[in-house]
Amino acid sequence: MEKIGMITPFQGRVPQIGASVWIDPSARLIGNVQVADGASIWPGAILRADESEIRIGTRSAILDQCLLESPHGFPVVVAADALISHKVCLHGATVESGALVGIGAIVLDGAVIGAGALVGAGAVVAPNAQIPPGTLALGQPAKPIRPLKANEISNIRSQLALLSRKAGEYRTMGER
Repeated sequence: MEKIGMITPFQGRVPQIGASVWIDPSARLIGNVQVADGASIWPGAILRADESEIRIGTRSAILDQCLLESPHGFPVVVAADALISHKVCLHGATVESGALVGIGAIVLDGAVIGAGALVGAGAVVAPNAQIPPGTLALGQPAKPIRPLKANEISNIRSQLALLSRKAGEYRTMGER
């Protein structure tokens, strides 16, 4: 049987895992977590949904040492084809399709990262902030700086495709 990380039910809610998902054995999923087909959860990631839900979309990647927590009234939603980079904290936030949240960024309760947006490394997205689709947001607090360039959009897609291939390799290794 494939190793899928540490799965912890909470108050009768058991994490739900789609097809062709790779979850590193060191990752931890707690409570009302839903991981859609083809997504990947990387080493040391913690997804804790003991108050509201966490939904990870198709082909999305949650990288090493991320913390996703859904406090009461603030679910975490990561839409399809989104990339949550290393050591990101998503606390009751939404990341729309095709967006990338950079290394070490913090996205707080009620914030929405628009489709195809890029939140830069180390940025802090304030509670209830709205990062428009297709924009680069930087700073503490994060502010939209400019529209993304074509090569930046292409780079996000390339990174996600590479991660999907690697996750497939890890998944295959786990089946041996």
